[in-house]
Amino acid sequence: MPPLNALRAFEASARHGSFTRAAGELFVTPAAVSHQVKALEDFLGLELFRRERNGLQLTDSGRAYLPGVREAFDRLIEAMDELAAVGQQGVLTVSVAPSFAAKWLVPRLDGFQAAHPDIDVRISASMGLVDFSVGDVDLAIRYGAGAYSDLESELLIRDTVYPVCSPQLLDCENPLTVPEMLRAHTLLHDDSPDGDETCPTWPMWVKAAGLTGVDAHRGPRFNQASLVLEAAILGRGVALAKSTLADADIESGRLVKPFDLTLPVRFAYYMVHPRAKGLLPKVRLFKDWLRTQVPAAE
Repeated sequence: MPPLNALRAFEASARHGSFTRAAGELFVTPAAVSHQVKALEDFLGLELFRRERNGLQLTDSGRAYLPGVREAFDRLIEAMDELAAVGQQGVLTVSVAPSFAAKWLVPRLDGFQAAHPDIDVRISASMGLVDFSVGDVDLAIRYGAGAYSDLESELLIRDTVYPVCSPQLLDCENPLTVPEMLRAHTLLHDDSPDGDETCPTWPMWVKAAGLTGVDAHRGPRFNQASLVLEAAILGRGVALAKSTLADADIESGRLVKPFDLTLPVRFAYYMVHPRAKGLLPKVRLFKDWLRTQVPAAE
C-alpha cells in the first residue's frame, strides 16, 4: 500500500491543480505536498503530474489513478459514518468490581439510560482485570494506582476511609458517642482482594485515633466491601468503609458516621480502555456521563 499522506497530497493537488492550494487545505507547506507527490510517483514508478507554468496537469497515468484514489477516500468516509452510527447505539459492556457496581454505578445508571436509550449497558462485575484483547468489554472501571500498560486511563474518583454504623448503634446500651466506645462493639473487616496494601484497616485507624484497649483484629471478615456495608446497615457492628461505596447509604440515613477521623486512600477509581475503544461514540458518551456523576471537589 502506498503511504496515506502521499495519496492525500495527490488527490488534493489533482483537485486544486496546485501544490500551493493543496497545501492550504492540508495545513502543510507546498514543499511538503510536492515531496509527498514525488514520493508517491517514486513508489508507483510513474509520473502523475506534468509541472507546467500555469499549474499542474495530470498525466495519463494520473488520470487513470485518480478515480480509484477518490473512491478509496469516499469509502473511508463512509466507514467512519457507519462506525459513528453503530457507536451511538447497541451494547456497551463495562467491567467493574462487584462492590463498586452495586454501591456506586448501578444506582446511577437510570440517568444514563434515560439520556441514551439506544445504548444498552451491560455490567460485567468481577474482581479480575479484564483482558481487552479477548471478549467484548468496551470500558473498565479499575481500582488501582492508575498506571495501566498500553491502555488509556483517566481518574474518575478518589477514596477516603472512615467508620460507619447503623443509626441504632448511636442509641443503644453502649452508644457510639466517642471512639473509645468501640471496645463494646463488633468490628467488621473488609478483606476485598483489591491489591492495595496501603488501604487503611481497623488496626491502622485505631492507631491513628490514638485508642488503647481496642482489639482491632477481632470481628467477622468479608471478601466484598458491599457485604461489609450490608452487615453494618443491619446493625451487626461497625465497618471501616470507603467513602465512594458508603456515601449513598449515609445520604439515605441507612448508615451514619459516628466519628470524624477520616484517612486517605492511595488507590483510586480509573476509567480504562484501549485507545481504539475510546474512539467509539458510545464509550465517549459513557465517559462524559461518568464525569458528571463525580462532584467537582473530587
